[in-house]
Amino acid sequence: MVNKAGTGSNSMEAAIIRKLRMRLLPFLFVLYVLAFIDRVNLGFAALTMNRELAISSQQFGLAAGIFFWGYFLFEVPSNLILYKVGARLWIARILMTWGTIATLTGFVQSVHQLYAARFALGLAEAGYFPGIVLYLGYWFRQTEKAQAIASILIGMPLASVLGAPISGLILDHTHWFALSSWRWLLILEGLPALTLAFVAPFLLPSRPADASFLTTEEKLWIARQLALEDRRKLGAWGRPFCVRRTLVDRRVWHLACIGFGHGFAGYTFAFWLPQVAKLVVAGRSNTVVGFAVMIPSLIGGIAMILVSRHSDNRLERPYHMATSGAFAGIALLLLGAPRSALLSVVLFSAVAAGLYSFLPLFFSLPGEFLTGYSAAAGIALVTSVANFGGFVGPYTVGLIREKTGSVYPGLMCAGAAFLFSASMAVVLPKRALPADLERAETAGLKTNPKALLDES
Repeated sequence: MVNKAGTGSNSMEAAIIRKLRMRLLPFLFVLYVLAFIDRVNLGFAALTMNRELAISSQQFGLAAGIFFWGYFLFEVPSNLILYKVGARLWIARILMTWGTIATLTGFVQSVHQLYAARFALGLAEAGYFPGIVLYLGYWFRQTEKAQAIASILIGMPLASVLGAPISGLILDHTHWFALSSWRWLLILEGLPALTLAFVAPFLLPSRPADASFLTTEEKLWIARQLALEDRRKLGAWGRPFCVRRTLVDRRVWHLACIGFGHGFAGYTFAFWLPQVAKLVVAGRSNTVVGFAVMIPSLIGGIAMILVSRHSDNRLERPYHMATSGAFAGIALLLLGAPRSALLSVVLFSAVAAGLYSFLPLFFSLPGEFLTGYSAAAGIALVTSVANFGGFVGPYTVGLIREKTGSVYPGLMCAGAAFLFSASMAVVLPKRALPADLERAETAGLKTNPKALLDES
């Protein structure tokens, strides 16, 4: 046992955290890679799909963004259901429905069918990522949270590192059974989620008490640490939050506004990057476009891990977030200036570094003052508003491109949205310093083993 949470000095503590990371995070990482690929592969499909279905820039922006309407509407209910029925069953249900719809999207025949498929995909996937953030809170303390989230969110840049070249190759070389290559792109990249739906119940115990890979002593240690952390939150922020109070709380909406700006800019970048890269490397194949998109994603993934580790070590979030957001925002603004292909890739990389570094820090913040049912509601609300930005951003850029003939004014709007999020991060309230274990225990924490395991 240690005298201060998060020091990592105790050998048992280090062994437990290592075991949790090894047993839980790899599978969650794989799932997030698949989720992000299915969410944004429309950007690659557009390289040939838009011409075949006669889709305008404005219509593409709507098709890309309408996904987030479904996500927005069902996010909070989905996360509350996950809290009630457990992660194992609900994540498997999400995987099954999203994999089915993602695969069937490859058979749409018109832009209106594409709208319907993307909206349905958002409904199906709603609750997945906030559910994962909530789920990690059942296993990891705040001192490990950003790195745990980053270990999963690294799937976002890796989805581009792996998915972009693969998507380019599929577009250039796959025309089986007289189906267009963009259709095979959506079909082949939707099937893995459907397959893993049958694996998830066996690999994701709902809570530590259900984990066969933990000893009783290890389960008790986790339960005790999380109970102490919940008590510290209660001591710092007052009475517990109910769901209704959570949904109108000023701090939750402050985070939601930050998330909206990031979602606006981040998904604009993700959906439009393949088309912008195509302009930059004019005359080259889709495979070359895929590799051009891969480089910024690789750099962004490295930046995410380094910044998350530094933030956890310093126990500081707002200024790390503000720096990342400002870095990405300035790079997006500069994309509108005359530039070479090399400078464009450098700016793409700067955007990706700031974009990806921001995310794990941001999603670790609700857990600093929300617990239990309120955490399920609050995380879902913040994520749904952030994802609503994912609708507004791509659609706005499509509209601007339709009116101006250029994508760059829209990218500059996305840069301004990043700077808005950065400025909002600077004024976040400071994190309450955790009380030590002895003070928490004297405040009344009971250490009855059965009670702790029941609560966990």
